[in-house]
Amino acid sequence: MARVGIREVAAASGVSIGTVSHYLNHPARVSAEKARRIQEAMDRLGFVRNNAGRQLRLGHSSTIAYMVPNVGNPFFATIAEGVEQRATEVGLSVFLTNSRRDREREDSYLALFEEQGVRGMLIASSRPIESRLAPIRDRGTPSVLVGRRASSPEQPSVSVDDVLGGYLAVRHLIETGRRRIAYVGGPLLVSQVADRLQGASNAVREFPGVTLEVIDIEEHVIAEGRRVAEELLTREPSARPDGVFAVNDLVAIGLLNVLAARGVRIPEDVAIIGYDDTEYAANSLVPLSSVRPPHEAFGMAAVDLLLAVMPGSETTPPPDPRLVFDPELVIRAST
Repeated sequence: MARVGIREVAAASGVSIGTVSHYLNHPARVSAEKARRIQEAMDRLGFVRNNAGRQLRLGHSSTIAYMVPNVGNPFFATIAEGVEQRATEVGLSVFLTNSRRDREREDSYLALFEEQGVRGMLIASSRPIESRLAPIRDRGTPSVLVGRRASSPEQPSVSVDDVLGGYLAVRHLIETGRRRIAYVGGPLLVSQVADRLQGASNAVREFPGVTLEVIDIEEHVIAEGRRVAEELLTREPSARPDGVFAVNDLVAIGLLNVLAARGVRIPEDVAIIGYDDTEYAANSLVPLSSVRPPHEAFGMAAVDLLLAVMPGSETTPPPDPRLVFDPELVIRAST
């Protein structure tokens, strides 16, 4: 079936082609009666708008890209809500992709974004990626790193102070009387993971007699938390940590569910705190304490920063476009 164009819509609605064009691009210029006839004709004929020509006239796309490492992680889903809300407010669409923490998929998507001529890119990655974004930026497509602070001031980024977050989490555990702390997180080459460990270490150093064990994991998923819990249960109770700081809520929930099911009292025997404060935290078997980033505001800020660094923007970007937000501690029954 041939694609229906504005010529067919004009004929079916009894108006000129120019009037249909105005309806699509400047609806305020079209009377209510003509707008009704045009829309009815579009619905009847199955008209689908083609933005390719409009984008050529404007000289840019109306789409931005957002690449995440794990679309199943509720933390990234929550940020995506903020991204989409702000993008919609300024007339942009969002092209969401899932890299699955795979370098080849990341590179493939970066190439696709350029080929599609997106207006800009929001990039969340668990691995170093700045060197790959720099030549794309030089060719005219700006980007904002989401979730980790850029090392270069030329690369805009929106991140959370994860050192502070780790400090808040572990200091809270210590203040509740915990003395054998375990940090469950990895890989330690990931900057956010290392920063949270640094904050945890800073808190432990303030309290003589408190120890910090690091349990390295590969994935930030519930299954890894369950695996670590099974390992902890092989130890004598006196050799187990009495406080656990997990790198995110999913790992913390995996730990909590297995330990509680096996008779370990939460928090009497082991206090557990997560990170990200996703919706799962408040609704877990034992409501989970967590460190909360700004969530939706975080995604909105990423879009605003991307808009500011786009070519021809009327907004002046900040002198150092590496924005860092402070997290907050949310205390629940698990601690």
